[in-house]
Amino acid sequence: MSTQSDRLKALADAGVSIWLDDLSRERIETGNLADLVKEKSVVGVTTNPTIFAAAIANGERYDDQVRRLVGDGADVDKVIFELTTEDVRNACDILAPVAESTKDDGRVSIEVEPTLANETQATIDSAKALWAAVDRPNVLIKIPATLEGLPAITAAIAEGISVNVTLIFSTERYRQVMDAYLSGLEQAKEAGIDLSTIRSVASFFVSRVDTEIDARLEKLGSDEALALRGKSAVANARLAYAAFQEVFSSERWQVLAAAGANAQRPLWASTGVKNPAYPDTLYVTDLVVADTVNTMPEKTLDAFGDHGELQGDQVTGRAAEAQAVFDQIAAAGVDLDDVFLTLETEGVDKFKASWIELLDTVKGQMAQAAGA
Repeated sequence: MSTQSDRLKALADAGVSIWLDDLSRERIETGNLADLVKEKSVVGVTTNPTIFAAAIANGERYDDQVRRLVGDGADVDKVIFELTTEDVRNACDILAPVAESTKDDGRVSIEVEPTLANETQATIDSAKALWAAVDRPNVLIKIPATLEGLPAITAAIAEGISVNVTLIFSTERYRQVMDAYLSGLEQAKEAGIDLSTIRSVASFFVSRVDTEIDARLEKLGSDEALALRGKSAVANARLAYAAFQEVFSSERWQVLAAAGANAQRPLWASTGVKNPAYPDTLYVTDLVVADTVNTMPEKTLDAFGDHGELQGDQVTGRAAEAQAVFDQIAAAGVDLDDVFLTLETEGVDKFKASWIELLDTVKGQMAQAAGA
């Protein structure tokens, strides 16, 4: 076993489930995804419209299916739906042995249409359609943690649909997400659904918090403000983990656990470092703790495999220290409520923009197919 594999295995042994934040038909068909599972401790996959846009733009492996769908008179939404659900279904099959041999891993995530982020019923309908189309027990349907997304999360879980809740930035919103999950489980239990079949992760975004808060600290410019750069994202995630421990040891949770329910694990998302001044493995090393997922772009995965340092549990019991960081950031003059509102608004806007990029990419492929 190479040193790279050793480092990644040690990370997995520390209780961190390593998921790849990327998917393409090429990865599936060349055996690359299966190799990552075998050699680099990858036990899950997350996708989004940007990932699919890149895969479809760069890969000829989609051409035949696009040509066939265009020949059948499919519109662009139908083509996207068919291409992406096929990739996710096939990735689910590759990861099925992992899903069977572990309690919570072997999962592949696919996102509801981002343009629906502020529409509850349309999000529920999209989640149901994706769940039915992929038709694999180890798929997770990604639903954004917008205010309108919260009731959609509850509704999906209540129907037995496994959910990856995405775009969580603040601990306050995260608590609402956990409440939405528990409410869904309670409804599913009442409906007689086997709770052990439902899985969920809560995707807590990391690097964007540093990017936003660092920019505001630099604008303030005081020595106190500048000294706090690069500390907020990890502190935020540590506070989130403390909230996770609290909620998933509560009496309300114990009742559901006794009925077979699975805890909704925190997932560290957006763990590629945006600031080149920070270590490229920062959001992996500093967030090592059991019962979590870290979904990484391959670049971050390889960086950790190459030179990542494992320093044990970096999260448990550090909530007070993390809160002190936020108290200092607020005292320096950063409006934290505005930070989290900005991040969520920008997050939804970026998801919508990436959906438009995916639409444009597929329209281009369809035009080529029609002209072929």
